[in-house]
Amino acid sequence: MPRPSQLLHPQRDPAPLRPAATVLLLRDTPAGIEVLMTRRSLTASFAPGAYVFPGGGIDAADAAAHPHATRRPTQSDQHLTQAIAAIRESFEELGVLLARHADGTAATADDIAALDRHAPFVPQCSARGLTLAAADVYVLAHWITDRDLPRRFDVPFLVARMPEGQTPVADEAEQFEPVWVRPADALTRHEAGQFFIIYPTIRTLQRLTVHPTVDAVLAACAGERPLWTSCPRAGWLAGKEARYMEHEPPFGELELVSPDGQLLHQLDWQTDQPVPLLKNVQRLTAPNPGFMTGPGTNSYLVGDPRTGYIAIDPGPADAAHIERLWRAAGGNIKLIVCTHSHADHSPGAKPLQALCNGTPPPILGLPSQPTARANSAFTPDRLLQDGERLTLTGKGPEGEITHTLRAIHTPGHAANHLCLLLEEDGLLFSGDHILNGSTTVIDPPDGEMSAYLDSLDKLDAACAAHDARFILPAHGHVLGSARDTIAHLKKHRLAREAKVLAVMQADPDGTMDDWVAKAYDDVPPRVWPVAKRSLLAHVERIQAMQPGND
Repeated sequence: MPRPSQLLHPQRDPAPLRPAATVLLLRDTPAGIEVLMTRRSLTASFAPGAYVFPGGGIDAADAAAHPHATRRPTQSDQHLTQAIAAIRESFEELGVLLARHADGTAATADDIAALDRHAPFVPQCSARGLTLAAADVYVLAHWITDRDLPRRFDVPFLVARMPEGQTPVADEAEQFEPVWVRPADALTRHEAGQFFIIYPTIRTLQRLTVHPTVDAVLAACAGERPLWTSCPRAGWLAGKEARYMEHEPPFGELELVSPDGQLLHQLDWQTDQPVPLLKNVQRLTAPNPGFMTGPGTNSYLVGDPRTGYIAIDPGPADAAHIERLWRAAGGNIKLIVCTHSHADHSPGAKPLQALCNGTPPPILGLPSQPTARANSAFTPDRLLQDGERLTLTGKGPEGEITHTLRAIHTPGHAANHLCLLLEEDGLLFSGDHILNGSTTVIDPPDGEMSAYLDSLDKLDAACAAHDARFILPAHGHVLGSARDTIAHLKKHRLAREAKVLAVMQADPDGTMDDWVAKAYDDVPPRVWPVAKRSLLAHVERIQAMQPGND
């Protein structure tokens, strides 16, 4: 974890969480699923004027009502309480009653008419012989309100089939204008500015669009676990507030820069000035965006004015970029490190070194191997040993400060590839070994798939040993949940390999073009020429593992 002293912004405690529950009441139509939504009061303290699903806070009476509700054998106490709260709120807000008589028949309009929405709910149901149909309510998702908002809720999004023969009627106090709408139509109307919905609602509706029927939704939720759990984070993009879930590329960077969730960080890619990530880490992206480089190659500066700086991956030999990198360090660059020799990483090292006054900072790394392509020739001033530590020290008012980078030899993407771990702050600079938004190309002969997978294991062990939770790649935003990211990446590579093997077995006489079209049928054909290089790496690994190929 980053040292608190290196965080860019003073931290504050987010607003406390309040337990709540909401339910998506669904029905089938010839045009697909429809969901019941209603507009919140314009004076509501949370999401005024937004179209939402019925729901509200969980109270003690909900937890006490377990004996008055049906229950699945696998339904936990917590989920039962949440279902009861959602049933109660649906009745109070919209007059929809999820309940059954002793003979199993559903509550009717007459039952609803006999109940008072403003009186205690469960005693009234019991008096009419009604049991709450909590067994018919399933957990779809778990949302936790963003840390930057002044009112926050811990809320499951539940799903249930709308009872037949009932008509929703808003209470005209908290909720107005109940409407049945297809998820896709709600999203389209929102984009047109005609149907205001907030971020969790948008994301939930997007997920619903893949299900053709209510039965399909309920079947997906049968595992009694949320299909996703999220506490989004927000930043600024193109001058507007933008929110992201955990699986989306900017999330890890927002978590690193603003762990308490304050809406402070600019996510726009820029090449004209450095982006501070911590007090001791800056990123400057080279102006070389493209199919292979994404928004550009990230150069990093580690250190501060007291200690001087280590420059990681100066990038291509772009004079303006090199000068900006030098200026961002105030000219005080102690070391230059290249993660590998590819043309968008190492050529800037010599020009950057030449800009530095006094004793030129040495260029460190591993030399390109004979297997490297001609445009990847690189010879450092000094070889970095696997496990070697590069240390910057300085003194300030609070005492001595140290920044230590440990070199980790990680062949796979390139034979001379290495990563760097900032030990004090748990940051892994991954070069091209791990990227954000794509998987790196393994290009034989300099690239080798078994070495790549072994290097992932090596990085996972290093992250575990130093509590490294963030990965700073050479392309893309910072990645969070470092060990989960590495595990997911390895799982993805092995799944791809299994697919390659199946294709090879089904078509043993096929060409590489035949195999790439089948093994990478989930990516656009324009990607296949590049994918064919990684395909070759998988094929070589598979062949090497065959009996008799020791």
